[in-house]
Amino acid sequence: MPEKSMTNSWLFPPNTRELQLDEKWSFVQKKEKNCAPDPPGEPTCGDNWDHVAYDPEHRLVLAVVNGKRSHLHVRAALAKVKRIMGGRVPRLVLTDEYRAYKEELLYVFGVKIPVPRLSSRGRPPAPRLEPPPGLVYATVHKTRRNGKVVKVEPRLHFGTPEELAAALRASKVNRRVNTAFIERQNGTDRHRNSRKARKTYRFSKDWDRHNAMTCFSLYSYNFCWCVRTLREQDESGRFHSRTPAMAAGSTDHVWSLWEWLSFPTSTDKF
Repeated sequence: MPEKSMTNSWLFPPNTRELQLDEKWSFVQKKEKNCAPDPPGEPTCGDNWDHVAYDPEHRLVLAVVNGKRSHLHVRAALAKVKRIMGGRVPRLVLTDEYRAYKEELLYVFGVKIPVPRLSSRGRPPAPRLEPPPGLVYATVHKTRRNGKVVKVEPRLHFGTPEELAAALRASKVNRRVNTAFIERQNGTDRHRNSRKARKTYRFSKDWDRHNAMTCFSLYSYNFCWCVRTLREQDESGRFHSRTPAMAAGSTDHVWSLWEWLSFPTSTDKF
């Protein structure tokens, strides 16, 4: 990792072009329906969601925000992504149909357009938010029958059909609207973090430790976990393993956990 990574000008990663967003459910102590009401702003048990922003091209976890499922946590995750990307707008964003994504994408990346004043009386109208030029946002609509998915359709929210088709042609990993990459990463994280394994007794008992373990497993994945589909073949035909951070150009080798844990950094950079 270059020394400039400790400065405010460091962008991680500098070449992210696409985003997939999703929330991953888990719980602490007991499930939400069995919890007494928590003090406002101080959850101690119940549902705990990972709001994750993922770069499918490099298999890179860009941002994760833990807590109750809410618009504010989606906004916080997108704000981290915007800061990491240096204010650049992603070319293509794909999610499920959780309504918060459309609203918060517009809030974080939207452009304020002045509204003409029609009368000299009263306050001037507030500017309206519109999607920035170049941002294409689509969702996956799943039709279920008897609990099974029988049909999957894309729904376009920002951009035109022509822009969506162009973004998919330019993509190195997506040929259609889907959230398969982040859903696969969700499965990987459940495997790596036993607190989130389904239908077991290995759930967390402490809220803060659960969140800390989430950040540990998701962010160490970027530097210490080799992804099979990222491996490269050299001229001799030999394959070389790569981590997401290597694919994104942020490092040139696989980090050990000791190297990653001992490297000084600021949490708002990751």
